[in-house]
Amino acid sequence: MDQVPKHIGIIMDGNRRFSAKLMMKPWKGHEWGAKKLATVLEWCKEFDIREITVYTFSVQNFTRPKDEFEYLMKIFLDNFDKLKTDKRIFDSKIRINVIGRLNLFPPEVQARLKEIMELTKNHDRYTINFAMAYGGREEVIDATIRIAEKVKEGTLDISQINEEVFKENLYLSDEPELVIRTGGEHRTSNFLAYQAAYSEYIFVEKMWPEFEKEDFKACLAEYASRKRRFGR
Repeated sequence: MDQVPKHIGIIMDGNRRFSAKLMMKPWKGHEWGAKKLATVLEWCKEFDIREITVYTFSVQNFTRPKDEFEYLMKIFLDNFDKLKTDKRIFDSKIRINVIGRLNLFPPEVQARLKEIMELTKNHDRYTINFAMAYGGREEVIDATIRIAEKVKEGTLDISQINEEVFKENLYLSDEPELVIRTGGEHRTSNFLAYQAAYSEYIFVEKMWPEFEKEDFKACLAEYASRKRRFGR
């Protein structure tokens, strides 16, 4: 474990299918998913993984059934409320960042997200990025619009546009070395389309609530065994 990634991304897939296995309403699985995330964050601290980006709610998820959507909004409100008073967030200097088209959320959820980001903005030991109302393609489009606006305003010349300028206009400039996807699906599902271009991907068959520490350690060991060539 001497080659632990500094930044990992996680596609937390399988909450609804896990709930269906237990013959419960599909969206009940999100409760177990939220609890599992809290546990995984502790594992990340244990292995000194300094940044984690979790795919929490996609732009496409807004089409979910009304009952499920409202249930998810309540989970978000409850859990971000807890973070505001979680001693671990402040003792460990964990910065909470939320990336995506946050204006799509109900005002109450937007306010809660902005509040926790403001409270932790000066924390500098660990970072948790919650990708919410997020889509990788949408992020690229939004970055392109920001750059176009700067060119239109005269604050950026077209000749200055390069990879670094583009990264600066994304929601997230950091790139994960490793992306883990649970749930048995083998696709990226519009997650960090730009940042994860050279990330190592590991697909886990278990549903997200079933993901255990031994699975996490196995992912880290698999990552450490790989040779990252970056196209060379």
